[in-house]
Amino acid sequence: MNWKISLSIILIIILCKPSVRTGLEDSMIGQMLIQIPLLAISGYLFGSGIRKRIDKIVSNFNSYGSLGLLLVVFTSTYWILPRALDAALNSAFYETMKFLTVPLLIGLPLALSWGKLPSIVKGFVWANLISMQFVMGWLYAEAPIRLCNNYLTGQQVQLGKTLMALSLLLLFLFFCKAFFFGLKSKN
Repeated sequence: MNWKISLSIILIIILCKPSVRTGLEDSMIGQMLIQIPLLAISGYLFGSGIRKRIDKIVSNFNSYGSLGLLLVVFTSTYWILPRALDAALNSAFYETMKFLTVPLLIGLPLALSWGKLPSIVKGFVWANLISMQFVMGWLYAEAPIRLCNNYLTGQQVQLGKTLMALSLLLLFLFFCKAFFFGLKSKN
C-alpha cells in the first residue's frame, strides 16, 4: 500500500477517535481551522496515492480539472457556513456527512484536479480563497449576534480574527510566490 494512502487512513482514524473529535469540536477554531482542513488533507493524501491508478478513468470527465474544482468549491462553501457547523455538532448524521464529504468531495477531487489546472486558474482560486477567508473572518468577528448556536461569541470573534490574520499571511505568501518564484504549472 502506498504511504500516502496509509497516512490518509491513519489521519482519519485519529480524527474519528472520540476524544480527539470532541476536543477539536469544543472550539470554533478547532473545528474550522484544524479538524476540517485535516479531513481535507486526508482526502488529498488518499487522492495523491491513487491518482496514477485512476487517472485514465478520471481524465475522461475531468480533463482540465474543472469538474473536480467545482466539486471542491461547492462542498467547501457548505462547510464554512455557521449552520453546517451547528448541524455537525447537533446531529450524528451531519457529523458523519462531514467526515465523509470533506475528505471525499474536497480533498480527493483537489488531489485529482489541481495538477491539471492552468496556472491562471490556480492563481484565481488562491485569490478567491484568500478574499473569501478574509470576508468570512470579518463576518465572524463583526457580527452583532452569535452565528453558531453551539459556540460563544468570544470564540466567534477569536475565529474571525484568526481567519483574517491567516488570510493576510496567505496573501503575503501568494504575492511572494507570484513575484519572486512565478506561478508556473508543474505539469
